[in-house]
Formats: sequence, structure tokens, C-alpha cells
Amino acid sequence: MTDKQNAVVAGDLTVPGRPVGVTHGDAAYWARVRRVVASAPPLSDYQRATIRAALSQPATPKEKAA
Repeated sequence: MTDKQNAVVAGDLTVPGRPVGVTHGDAAYWARVRRVVASAPPLSDYQRATIRAALSQPATPKEKAA
């Protein structure tokens, strides 16, 4: 069976798509994230440059982007 999923409620620390009762500060969750990241292959220079370029773009309102 699958766990029931929940959505964020105002003032709630739960994360969308996470099982009910699991909070954003859950240590086991972040330990799992660290394990997954550690097992991932390293990024190439091209991938790093692509990510840097995407993150260094100034934020543009959706109205101006169209």
C-alpha cells in the first residue's frame, strides 16, 4: 500500500508529496537526501556552467517574460 499524501496547509511544516506526519525538519529524511547526493556521479564542467547560468539570471515577473 502507499502512504496517504498531503498538501501544505498555512503554517504547517509538511512538504507536498511527503507522507502525512513527516515534517520538513525530519532528520531521517535529510540523512537519506545526503546519501542520495553522495552516491550521485560528479557534475561535468558543462553541467556546472549550465546551472550557474540558470541561477545567475535575474528574476523576471511572468508578465514581462511573455
